[in-house]
Amino acid sequence: MEIIGRGFLARHLSALTGAHEAVTVLAAGVSSTAVASPESFAREAALVRDTAGRCRAEGRTLVFFSTASQALYGSCDTPAGEEAAAPVNPYGRHKLDLERRLEEELTDSDASWLVLRLSHVVGSHQRPHQLLPALVAQIASGDVRVFAGAHRDLIDVADVVACLDALLVAGTHRQVLNVAAGTPYAVEDIVRGVERQLGRTARWDVVDAGDRGGCTTVRVDRLRRQAGDRAPAGGPEYLERLLARYTAAYRPASLT
Repeated sequence: MEIIGRGFLARHLSALTGAHEAVTVLAAGVSSTAVASPESFAREAALVRDTAGRCRAEGRTLVFFSTASQALYGSCDTPAGEEAAAPVNPYGRHKLDLERRLEEELTDSDASWLVLRLSHVVGSHQRPHQLLPALVAQIASGDVRVFAGAHRDLIDVADVVACLDALLVAGTHRQVLNVAAGTPYAVEDIVRGVERQLGRTARWDVVDAGDRGGCTTVRVDRLRRQAGDRAPAGGPEYLERLLARYTAAYRPASLT
């Protein structure tokens, strides 16, 4: 497997470098739903175009990571399937546009493609501003900001890698799949879970979530059919296991 990118996700995908020789994984580009920079979007679009062109010429399969976030699906009470994309901000529109460009570029060629729409990925080696390391740091300091009403579908990065491996082994291609737990966790529950793992209760500064609020539930039945037991189970126990696994990675030395 060829992996393009050097960040958090690419680092974990390196476990697959010895497999799937004819696959290129694009693990680079815009990853924050808050980004609205035309320059950032243009750089990612150019990277996707150039990589797709090379995969087309070489007959490779290109894996592209899109988003299963509220940015793409909006707030919804009914679980949203892959066909229900309705972007609500520039990031969501940008990712959907790249999905469509990729499909157009590789249609009618010996190359193939696979689009995985990721929810909120959690794991070791994330940057300090990302959700889990930021919450651990805040709670350890004694004060945490909580966005009331906000939800995040958290998925273990190890499960992302496992799902990709399973899908490629099964020969899955020319599809768009949600890769998520399928459970939107209230941020309040995530904060309480981190507090339990740290053995520490912080003072909550509860603020209106604004455009960070709402609840987006995505369907993962297609993923579970094709990835089998390597797809995450979701539910409260999944959240507890995930937080137990990774909170320690960001625990400050002062709390050890």
